[in-house]
Amino acid sequence: MKAARIREFRKPLVLEDVPIPEIQRDEILVKVIACGVCRTDAELIDGYFLKYFEIPTPITPGHEITGVVSAIGKDASSAGFKEGDHVVVVPGWGDGTCRQCRIGNTQLCPNVRYPGFGPHGGYAEYLPVPARYLIKVRPDLPFEQLAPLTDAGLTPYRGIKKLRNAGALGPDRALGVFGMGGLGGYAVQYAKLLGGGVKIVAFDRDADRLALAKGYGADHIVSVQRGLTPEVATELERLTGQRDLDAILDCVGTPEMMQFGFGLLGISGHYVDVGLLGDRIDVPLFPRINREQTFYGSNWGNHTDLSEVMALAAAGKIQHKISPIRFDQIEATLERLRDGSLTGRAVLMF
Repeated sequence: MKAARIREFRKPLVLEDVPIPEIQRDEILVKVIACGVCRTDAELIDGYFLKYFEIPTPITPGHEITGVVSAIGKDASSAGFKEGDHVVVVPGWGDGTCRQCRIGNTQLCPNVRYPGFGPHGGYAEYLPVPARYLIKVRPDLPFEQLAPLTDAGLTPYRGIKKLRNAGALGPDRALGVFGMGGLGGYAVQYAKLLGGGVKIVAFDRDADRLALAKGYGADHIVSVQRGLTPEVATELERLTGQRDLDAILDCVGTPEMMQFGFGLLGISGHYVDVGLLGDRIDVPLFPRINREQTFYGSNWGNHTDLSEVMALAAAGKIQHKISPIRFDQIEATLERLRDGSLTGRAVLMF
């Protein structure tokens, strides 16, 4: 099979012919039809995660994966799948024994395995997956529409659920969504669906992305292309009647954006970060305590989260802009992700 692999970090991917993987008794071999190209893939290639994990090479990246069942291991035959079924791959394969796995958050398992962060990933024509980490989807749903939902469309969904469950959303609240790139557009749509009438304010520096956000249901848009200044609070007051935000979903995650965001966060405000464009944060401590603010990290999503996202997709509730690409376009696409010039989601098609 063809596979685009990391042989050396901070070097271009190498397109190789490699053996189709053998499956274990509890695994299913998925023939990959579409795989989203994510900025996290670029960060993996560029060595971002090496300070946190030991990642032996070679690695086949790609974690936004959908395809069809090609072969079924002996112990996986009772899982309800048959050859030819259309499936999406659940991220975060846990050991099944830890406390996080027992409550369903396998992506938080201390012994977690992530597809696309080890030997096997979606930038290859076949992928072995434990049967319990597959979700069957309707065969009439286009593969290229489903692939990005397994990360870009899943991660902000979990973040919005955190805000909803914390009571941070509602008709008298204002939610700021930072960054209208790959994740922010989905976040706006989920806030519209789950937010109970919360006022949604989309922030970005790109006019085209802000226009997309407006189309996805944002009540207001704020351009930050002139820099992150206190003038934004005045603009926010003009738009919403208040100078601060009750909740923030940050799809950027740079130190500058987080300093800006915490400066806008109101009393008892809730801040969820799903972005990883930076590596450290530096914010004043006293206002966080004095205003009793809450910060959440939010990591990808679990089986239940992805099942809910797939149900929304099947009901036609999710919009996005998809750009299909070929193997020979991966490097150029990764560069566009690095420089922030890609609007919507790119999907590698087999």
